Amino acid sequence: MRPDTHRADLRHIDTWLFDLDGTLYPAESGFLDAVVDRMTDFVEKVTGLPRDEALKVQKAYLAEHGLTLKGLMLHHDVDPDDFHAIFHDLSLEALAHDPDLLAQLGRLPGRRLIFTNADDRHAARVLERLGLGHLFDDVFHIASTGYEPKPSAAAFSAIGAAHDIAPASTAFFEDSARNLEPAAGLGMTTVLVGPYAEQSTAPFVQYRTRHLAPFLRDAQLKEAA
Repeated sequence: MRPDTHRADLRHIDTWLFDLDGTLYPAESGFLDAVVDRMTDFVEKVTGLPRDEALKVQKAYLAEHGLTLKGLMLHHDVDPDDFHAIFHDLSLEALAHDPDLLAQLGRLPGRRLIFTNADDRHAARVLERLGLGHLFDDVFHIASTGYEPKPSAAAFSAIGAAHDIAPASTAFFEDSARNLEPAAGLGMTTVLVGPYAEQSTAPFVQYRTRHLAPFLRDAQLKEAA
């Protein structure tokens, strides 16, 4: 049976954590590629390196710190507001409403939270464009964690404390497998989303799906009280 048609048992879940970029819209949209291109432009400018070398630095900071921005802050004294500003005029034309996803998110029992390494303004723009903003109780963004990005333990500790999260009744949806590992360690149910999800063999990933809406549609959910 294909992972994205497997009927997941999520009847114990009443807190739903969702990553934003690459999770609430398909990677095929190309929007995330545009985000990465802007980021490379910024790294190129800050470091003075040729583009191919700047891209290597960008990837190295991502691998080491979980977020390119963190490396830029530590090694180049970059102001996070200056970094985030480069995305605030990015075209959102590649993103479209998904009525099925809206419906499936709307039927989830309990709290729905965004847990993103992006900033609040970027998250607000994307959610508004997707027509999903009203479905979430909060957006826990990078400043909310004191600029400690996923997958750091500090990021999970921050959202856990802010929202009194009980891991055993929480599901976390991500397009990055590495960000699911600490969630699994805490006892959360983990769902890897996106075009590479089915290829993952990570033992801490419980469910894998290429597309979010069909997975939620088929999942077993807690009945309304």
